[in-house]
Amino acid sequence: MTEASIVRGVVLSGTGGIWQVRTEDGDTVEASLRGRLKKSNSGRRADGTLRRDTVSAAAQTLKLAVGDDVNLERIDRAGDWAIAEILPRRSKLARRSPGGGHGERILAANVDQVVVMFAGAKPDPHPRMMDRFLVIAEANDIGARIIINKVELVGESAARERFDVYERAGYPVHYTSVKAAIGLESVRATLRGRRSAVTGPSGVGKSSLLNALFPGADLRVGAISESVNKGRHTTVGALMLPLPGADGGYVIDTPGLREVGLWALPPEELDRCFPEMRPLLGKCRFGDCRHIGEPDCAVRESIHTGAVSTERYQSYVQLLEELEGAP
Repeated sequence: MTEASIVRGVVLSGTGGIWQVRTEDGDTVEASLRGRLKKSNSGRRADGTLRRDTVSAAAQTLKLAVGDDVNLERIDRAGDWAIAEILPRRSKLARRSPGGGHGERILAANVDQVVVMFAGAKPDPHPRMMDRFLVIAEANDIGARIIINKVELVGESAARERFDVYERAGYPVHYTSVKAAIGLESVRATLRGRRSAVTGPSGVGKSSLLNALFPGADLRVGAISESVNKGRHTTVGALMLPLPGADGGYVIDTPGLREVGLWALPPEELDRCFPEMRPLLGKCRFGDCRHIGEPDCAVRESIHTGAVSTERYQSYVQLLEELEGAP
């Protein structure tokens, strides 16, 4: 197998040991994990071909995930494909392994941004849930932005006033309405050419907004396609949907994102996951300040000045209690 016969691709979904991989040419092929799997550039001969007799232990245990960039190669004359190599990951969203173990299960790899989407009304927004999603992104070192949809129901100015606390914390906030065609272009621009994990509660209009942004793409976000999992014992961890257009991009539908990330976050690092608190860290009297009842706490004092909002601080306290009580 020569270097020229190796094809680069990205994993879109997978179930039952068969993975859907989109190649650089825009084709989607099915590929298996037959044979041993290599990590980037390991086990190559001098002529660039892949060696199957020298695989590191780390490569053998590395689990494939949606969003992984991979190298494909043909495995027979019938044209079947095999995933031969997982390329280095630049980010990941992981959850605790099933059964309460301490290992991790990668739900999505190479995520560029987490897009947290809520509605201005119907359903009413839940700030605690929004803060949880944002902390998950921060804990995984992935940038986040917020979309407030259905602003026609409450008025754009009222929506901006309600969610100004997040803009002051440093998050980009987009105010959108499919019905009134508000804010669509700015969101489209932020999704182009990037891999975006879109999350939020049901009913906020994720699919409606995406299909208004990309007409004809038939993007369904919020529920993994039943046809993918039907009759299978192994369900997908996520589903990546290609966006149309020359500059591309992907939307990643990641179920159960609320369970991602926090289990591995040490409680003493939670304050760093609130951007508005970060400039205050190190200014408390005690170096190990929890920002709960300690005297001369810079974080609690900042609530009175408005640098940290009461609502965001309450979210911090709730999440800290959860982390400190976790097994």
